[in-house]
Amino acid sequence: MSSLLAGCGILDDRQTGVAAMNMQEAAERLDSMLDGTISAIKPKVQWAHDDTTTGSCSLTRRRTVMTVISEQRRGSFLGVVERFWKKSGYQITSVDKDKDFPAVFAQTADGFGISLTIADKGQAYFEGDSPCVKKAKVANPTAKPNGPDYAGVPIPRPNVRSDFWSANTPVPPRSPSAG
Repeated sequence: MSSLLAGCGILDDRQTGVAAMNMQEAAERLDSMLDGTISAIKPKVQWAHDDTTTGSCSLTRRRTVMTVISEQRRGSFLGVVERFWKKSGYQITSVDKDKDFPAVFAQTADGFGISLTIADKGQAYFEGDSPCVKKAKVANPTAKPNGPDYAGVPIPRPNVRSDFWSANTPVPPRSPSAG
């Protein structure tokens, strides 16, 4: 019986199904999680790929949101993402309700982690982390960013304005007839 290290505990590969997975397969799974999350955000936000990092048996994929998320809309932005993650079967493991730098963290049943953090100037960062998998070469993500590609250069501060996400007013309440 083999087992793998994931987070703070040992997970039996019969329960997780990821022991046979390699880093490239894990990267593709993380890309799917990140793509699905970003696609669930309405109205759409502009995003760019950020660094992929690998450890001895795990990897991290990152996406940076280029749309400014105003202080007044951050709670709604995190709420949209958190609801999508719950609907997708992810367990919310932590929520940081800091006024300036809120964050939400989740995990799949098989040990993949995903997080959303809001940083300086309202820039949102998504990060996906794999559990321990077999070492393998990892290709770049295949999804194309819906804005400039910053591959090989530093990603700037958020520089895209959205009538909705960048607005300096709270999200209007939904009408009773809204579905």
